[in-house]
Amino acid sequence: MSVALTRRPGLAALRTGWGPLHLLCLGFAAVVVLAALLAPWLAPADPNAVDLGGALGGPSADHLLGADAAGRDTLSRLLIGARTSLLGPLGVVVFSTVGGIVVGTLAAWCGGWLDSLLSRSTELVFAFPGLLLAVLIVSVYGEGLLAPVLALAVAYLPYVSRLTRSLVLAERRRPYVSAYQVQGHSAWQICRRHVIPNIAPVVLAQSAINFGYALMDLAGLSFLGLGVPALTPDWGRMVFDGQTAIQHGYPLSAVLPCAAVILTVVAFNVVGERWADQVARRDR
Repeated sequence: MSVALTRRPGLAALRTGWGPLHLLCLGFAAVVVLAALLAPWLAPADPNAVDLGGALGGPSADHLLGADAAGRDTLSRLLIGARTSLLGPLGVVVFSTVGGIVVGTLAAWCGGWLDSLLSRSTELVFAFPGLLLAVLIVSVYGEGLLAPVLALAVAYLPYVSRLTRSLVLAERRRPYVSAYQVQGHSAWQICRRHVIPNIAPVVLAQSAINFGYALMDLAGLSFLGLGVPALTPDWGRMVFDGQTAIQHGYPLSAVLPCAAVILTVVAFNVVGERWADQVARRDR
């Protein structure tokens, strides 16, 4: 027995139909990621080096984007801070996506009491705000990136699991699943080789959107002093530290990281929304 066309259009098939705004956002996101990867080589100075003579200074030859209240180079802290600011959301997305796919696939494929148990569990998580959960965990375990990342991963997992469950339920009704079952393929083989690859573009599009929101949440925690340690360059922490500079008429050290957070969140959300829209149109 032959099985025809079990795969939907892959990632390469989604390249068409992107307008100038979407390409601009995609390019900006790529530049931010590249800058974070190359930050140690691009940063002109040590991000924690104190220059009291240049404190609260504007752009100059020594500090191209000015310096904060401690005289630390704003450009260097922006570049190095991009690594921490992107690494945290990446961890949230990876943990929530992997966990959500597992939970959603199990719920949809097994059904019955397991589906009910997993569905009720995700509803409980929905009822508890993710940011509040992160604050509670950080207050117990102290400063650091791991605790808020794990807390937000738990908070974002239900979004992925619910989406995965609905996609797998629809995928199970496709003829190729029955054909593989008749051939004696196990549920694990069918899910791993066919079902999950077929739903991957939609799930990854949702994960791209989740990345932007996770970045915003983690930046908010850092601004409140509940994220990374005080001396660690981070965009949210830079906004908090830059409040003094704003009061003295030098807003760059706070405005630039704030703009970086906003633009990066918008870029990833636009790319994720467009990606999801492209997948939805090709599935019709």
